[in-house]
Amino acid sequence: MKRRTFIAGVPAATAALSLDGAVSAQSNPTAAQPGFQPKDAENYARPDVHAGDRPVGASFASRSTVYGRSGAAGSSHPLATLAAIEILKKGGSAVDAAIAMNACLGFLEPTACGIGGDVFAMLWDPAQKKVVGIAGSGRSPRSLSLETARSRAQDGALPAYGAVTVSVPGAVDGWWTLHQRYGKLKWADLFEPAIAYASEGVPVPEVISHYMRRGMANFVKPGRGIEEVENAKKTFGVGPGVGEIFRNPDLARTYRMIAKGGRDEFYQGAIAETIDTYFKRIGGWLSKADLAAHKAEWSDPYATDYRGVTVHALGANTQGIATLQMLNMIEHFDMRGAGFQSARSIHIQAEAKRLAYEDRARYYADPNFSKVPGEWLVSKDYAAERAKLINPARINPKVDPGKAPSRGDTTYFTVADASGMMVSMIQSNFRGMGAGLVADGLGFMFQDRGQLFSLQPGHPNLYAPGKRPFQTIIPGFATRGDAPWLSFGVMGGDMQPQGQTQIVVNRVDYGLDAQAAGDAPRWHHEGSSQSMGEDLPGLGPKGILRLESGVPDATRKALVEMGWVMAEPDGGFGRYQCVEHRMSGNERVYAAASEMRADGLALAY
Repeated sequence: MKRRTFIAGVPAATAALSLDGAVSAQSNPTAAQPGFQPKDAENYARPDVHAGDRPVGASFASRSTVYGRSGAAGSSHPLATLAAIEILKKGGSAVDAAIAMNACLGFLEPTACGIGGDVFAMLWDPAQKKVVGIAGSGRSPRSLSLETARSRAQDGALPAYGAVTVSVPGAVDGWWTLHQRYGKLKWADLFEPAIAYASEGVPVPEVISHYMRRGMANFVKPGRGIEEVENAKKTFGVGPGVGEIFRNPDLARTYRMIAKGGRDEFYQGAIAETIDTYFKRIGGWLSKADLAAHKAEWSDPYATDYRGVTVHALGANTQGIATLQMLNMIEHFDMRGAGFQSARSIHIQAEAKRLAYEDRARYYADPNFSKVPGEWLVSKDYAAERAKLINPARINPKVDPGKAPSRGDTTYFTVADASGMMVSMIQSNFRGMGAGLVADGLGFMFQDRGQLFSLQPGHPNLYAPGKRPFQTIIPGFATRGDAPWLSFGVMGGDMQPQGQTQIVVNRVDYGLDAQAAGDAPRWHHEGSSQSMGEDLPGLGPKGILRLESGVPDATRKALVEMGWVMAEPDGGFGRYQCVEHRMSGNERVYAAASEMRADGLALAY
């Protein structure tokens, strides 16, 4: 189904709101209300009905890019974007605004993020004139042995939920570390918007409501292996309906504690004590000692040139370099000549994905435990070898990882300020809101990121105590020459490198602007080998290719003739925000974009 979010009048209307006036208090978050669903909503899901015609620009664009001179922000919730803009107007840096926005999203979009999860960021440091990276990724509990983890395995892999999947939440320390270097406002000031929202309550938009209800229904199903779900039910109920006001006073209280006590309150103070007591009570492993030992790491991003644009990616334990590998292979083909949304274009991109993801499953892991051959993986020479495996007219029946030289649901948001600093940040509890576990009275769910450890002997991502699991969350950043260009990201598990690649190709090869590049119909390939050493069952060596409904029928038919196994679209095409840096003469201009697949928007001033 092709959908377009009606939001043309929102920026002007939203700009007039203050945080005090933007929220009101009404109903019980645990109430099972249907929300403000239109009558006969299923009748609107019609593939033969498309959005109205825009007078200019791409026919598929949902709205115009927004422009400003002093700052810009984009997120998956309008109120989070608004909070970031207000922080900038108070004199805060882009880092200040990003932290405030992330704290808001932890309440507003708990389906995708929260302080029970990890955070990664890349930013343009205008003083150093370079891209800087930070990895706020937590480690597995030191008291959880490999033998115990294997005893909880299901079909050879760690389960999706419960205490065995919980690793140390890295978000709060990541925020603190960024603020210590780049913050301008007081730490406590950054939590005021989120505390106000969580205390007073806000109406829940359509997409977030959908995923909250789906997540909560999943947690309470028999056989999920979650040690306790009563705290999650107390915090989130069955999930609010569309337009229903939701509040989280427990999270507001936790935010007040962090605002007052800093990161130490979370990792060493009363919050850490509560977490420690909770996991002992339910028979889990995360402890106060694990929290106290945590520290975010500054990381020098990898980079590659793609037709004159430098694309940056975090290494560490993330899948970031998959984007660079894909672009390095795609560069060997004439994408502009192939044609936008053509079968040849999608085929080349998806084949590059299949090749890169075999390496992703074989080599990506915590570099503190495994020697990840990152420089080799993103090298142009290796990409040239791999590109030879792509037949522009036919799918490769089976792909394998390269042989290294011998040697030992997520939320994305972006913000830019008047100094030229641009922050690309992504934060997640991993799939389905997280592990299903909420510590007593804290109001946030712990991540289930540990599910992505492998249990295969000899695998670089093999589970070990005190190790960081493979991470899917990756921010995106691109520069031109000695200047920033794009701070961007595409959320959604394994879709993230695929989505980032499509954004870069849409911008560089097809000349789309920031908004149209995100609104363009996407493809999503599933079925590559997984980082935990398990292939998705039943998909075969070719996997499956999903196309959004906006892809031309002729393209779909030609891909089938090339040998692709097609599947119906399932909504798993990611969600995108972007801030672009450009110049108007000698003056800086920011162009910001969001998209129709999420509830958010971008604002600039």
